Amino acid sequence: MEITDANLGTLAGYLEKTMAPEPEVRKPAEKFLESVEQNQNYGLLLLHLMDKADVALHIRVSGAIAFKNYVKRNWRVVEGEADKIHSADRAAIKQHIVGLMLKSPEQVQNQLSDAISIIGREDFPSKWPDLITEMVSKFQTGDFHVINGVLRTAHSIFKRYRHEFKSQELWEEIKFVLDNFAVHFTELFKATMELATKHANEPAALQVIFSSILLITKIFYSLNFQDLPEHFEDNIKTWMDNFLQLLSVDNKLLKTEDEEEAGLLEQVKSQVCDDVALYAQKYDEEFAPYLPPFVTAIWGLLVSTGQQVKYDLLVSNAIQFLASVAERPAYRSLFEDPATLANICEKVIVPNIQLRAADEELFEDNPEEYIRRDIEGSDVDTRRRAACDLVQALSKSFEGPVIQNFSTYIQGLLQEFAKDPERNWKSKDSALYLVTSLASKGMTQKQGVTQTSELVNIVDFYQGQVLPDLQSTEINKLPILKADAIKYLMVFRSQLPREALVSSLPHLMRYLTADSYVVHTYAAHSIERLFMVRTANVAAFAMEDVKPYAADLLGNMFGAMNREVSAENEYIMKAVMRTMSLLQENILPMIPQLLQGLTQKLMMVSKNPSKPHFNHYLFESMCVAIRTATKHNPESVKAFEEALFAPFTDILQQDVQEFIPYVFQILSLLMEVHGDGVPDTYMALFPHLLAPVLWERPGNIPPLVRLIQGFISQGANQIEAEKLNGLLGVFQKLLASKTHDHEGFYILNAIIEFMPQPLVQQYSKQIFILLFQRLQSSKTTKYIKSLLIFFSLFAIKFGAPSLIEMIDGIQPKMFGMVLEKLFVADLQKVSGHTERKICAVGVTKILTEAPIMLQDYEALWPRLLQALIGLFELPEDDSVPDDEHFIEIEDTPGYQTAYSQLAFAGKKHRDPLGSDVPDPKLNLAKYLGKLSSGHPGKLPVLINTGLEEAPRNYLQHYIQAANVTIA
Repeated sequence: MEITDANLGTLAGYLEKTMAPEPEVRKPAEKFLESVEQNQNYGLLLLHLMDKADVALHIRVSGAIAFKNYVKRNWRVVEGEADKIHSADRAAIKQHIVGLMLKSPEQVQNQLSDAISIIGREDFPSKWPDLITEMVSKFQTGDFHVINGVLRTAHSIFKRYRHEFKSQELWEEIKFVLDNFAVHFTELFKATMELATKHANEPAALQVIFSSILLITKIFYSLNFQDLPEHFEDNIKTWMDNFLQLLSVDNKLLKTEDEEEAGLLEQVKSQVCDDVALYAQKYDEEFAPYLPPFVTAIWGLLVSTGQQVKYDLLVSNAIQFLASVAERPAYRSLFEDPATLANICEKVIVPNIQLRAADEELFEDNPEEYIRRDIEGSDVDTRRRAACDLVQALSKSFEGPVIQNFSTYIQGLLQEFAKDPERNWKSKDSALYLVTSLASKGMTQKQGVTQTSELVNIVDFYQGQVLPDLQSTEINKLPILKADAIKYLMVFRSQLPREALVSSLPHLMRYLTADSYVVHTYAAHSIERLFMVRTANVAAFAMEDVKPYAADLLGNMFGAMNREVSAENEYIMKAVMRTMSLLQENILPMIPQLLQGLTQKLMMVSKNPSKPHFNHYLFESMCVAIRTATKHNPESVKAFEEALFAPFTDILQQDVQEFIPYVFQILSLLMEVHGDGVPDTYMALFPHLLAPVLWERPGNIPPLVRLIQGFISQGANQIEAEKLNGLLGVFQKLLASKTHDHEGFYILNAIIEFMPQPLVQQYSKQIFILLFQRLQSSKTTKYIKSLLIFFSLFAIKFGAPSLIEMIDGIQPKMFGMVLEKLFVADLQKVSGHTERKICAVGVTKILTEAPIMLQDYEALWPRLLQALIGLFELPEDDSVPDDEHFIEIEDTPGYQTAYSQLAFAGKKHRDPLGSDVPDPKLNLAKYLGKLSSGHPGKLPVLINTGLEEAPRNYLQHYIQAANVTIA
């Protein structure tokens, strides 16, 4: 793609079409751009387009978004896979992007800044060392449009320091940044603070200056997060004095009329609270002299700041600062005066846990956001959450006085409610929130509150204050209080008696029919969480507890999802999945209705997948239905195939990327039910599964491999000989990838195990050459483990002599190197019960069934035997070489990018040796006995001279247990 005006015009046209509201215009344009993005100069064409002032701004912004996504998809170089961006393009992009970003309009600048941070994550600093120099040089320009562009980019690159794990590489990068950036950064901060004073009466200038200050305070947090840098320790006074000054700024020109949106001044003060909280938590020795004035200033802020939503982040960060100080023993003295505690309680905590009109609006108008804040833990920036954290921080040191203080408030609030429940219901809401804060001392996602304060009686409060609300027949009255009651039950589920949990189920079922989105969602979530409770390792809910309600319970859940507002409610779908799983065979009479409901949902969401969690639980629910029904009646698989094949075909034809991995997993599950042989309907799909385009997407690979394994294991005789070529092509592609090579071995092992031997033997030499080429070019621990399992399986299926002949046929005496460098050196690293058993039996065959082992490879025979005994008796060697920066990918259920493994579609564990070899140790002894009878006197000499004492003793035990003689 040449950089010409014609190509720029074409690109602009397609970008314009990607913004069209009509899918028939938009989708082809998106597909076209995706199809050409790996052409040379594509990224540079986008940059040139953004640089053209005569191109409409909306097209330049669209180009900037396309460029950012192009970088996000393609910049990372995956070892073993082709580079998706030409090296000349990479160099040119890095050369031009910073300059272009700094002179672009703000909407374009923001996108390019993000793109720089994506490139920086991969290339900075080792492959892009001059990025910092280029950015710092712009500080001298005095042009705040440029400076803010630099600061925005610096912030997006450095903010990952807040969550990266400590490592030598990270330290070196941060040191590089500090050496080249910190001095100029502090100078910029001082100069900007002086400008803020100088231009205090100029609104436009102040906006720009405070935008810079906000970015500076954010970057300060990132650079100080991992450890206290020497530069900032040396300049602590400069920074803290200016931070204190920022907390006291009260310039009317920076104040906004908006009640909802935080202005720059609020944002700056919030970030300063965050910065000093970081120092109070992590660097208290250096920060101690500066702490008292900050406590005073932040206390003053809290008492004087209004209840408007725009102050929420500021208030919550200010309270979080007090909480971080309160929980540190060194600062205990600041809070121990009873008058101070009473003051905090009255002036900070109580006002900030009260429900405001804005919270009620959120409950009604944006219930998903209300739920996210209230039970999903994304309420870190809310006043309520901060006040709750402060209560818990104070309780660590002053539990008695704090609870005594609040008990009086709680009693008062409940009395107020009792006087006039209709009008004073908010008092009870505050009381419930306070009790939850005071009582919770330890909490997990799975079990709710696991540890409570001995000074708060959870059960009494539930019986007296919560249960009456749950029992109410007026499910739509005072919905926030109903939601509070359900939440209390859910939060303290592990602390309440089993009887209380079981007797709450009929009430929760009724609340599934509530009009309020929050109420019926909490009811579903609560049911799902209660079904997970275990006490003394026994489930709180048995199948018998739920069976009488089964039809109504599931009916009410699907009824709730028939409401437009909850059509894709992930909490309800998860509750459906959990209920079906708990009820097991009791769902059999309902399978037709359940399958119809689930299929309708699938057809609806596949048009526009937008709720990943809902979709995941939808497919999980299908798996539960399939597993349960087919376990009791294998013939019922046909009903599932009839219902699901049409929507699955649509998903595959429409290329609904998010759903394809799920479809493959469920097809595997359905096909496995058929046992021997693969039905024709599945065989028709088989050739399409080998299409290279499917294997380009990482998310497709694990479920596709599983599906292919199913085809091979169940229909090896139905796969035509020419299709084996396609399978080996897939294997070759996966083998080249460090990330997916183990998946390639899954296919190869299935071919070895199930395909007709004469057919496989035609390709064996080619396969072995590929394996050794990869071993030579890129050896990882995971690869060696996979290779040893494959060699062992080959020896089991084709015979050890065939394995040795094959390897020695590639290069004379090469098997000796394989024995020494792989089997003897790394057998101990093989992990997994079945995998270790395969290796044990394979190595036994090599030792005892290949005559050449006692001829050409006699010197290695005892060493291999000792390695095998080590595999039996020594712990697994899980060490990885220091130079191998490799994340182990095990074949265990889990989540990886773009692939969500379905827990209820789990593959049945298979042992290719079955019951033929119940005990590999006895198997070794038996085969050694057989070998010994053919070579009298030979083995005792090899064993006594070649084995160390401990392995020799272990071997003696095996021989005695197997009742054989080696002479």
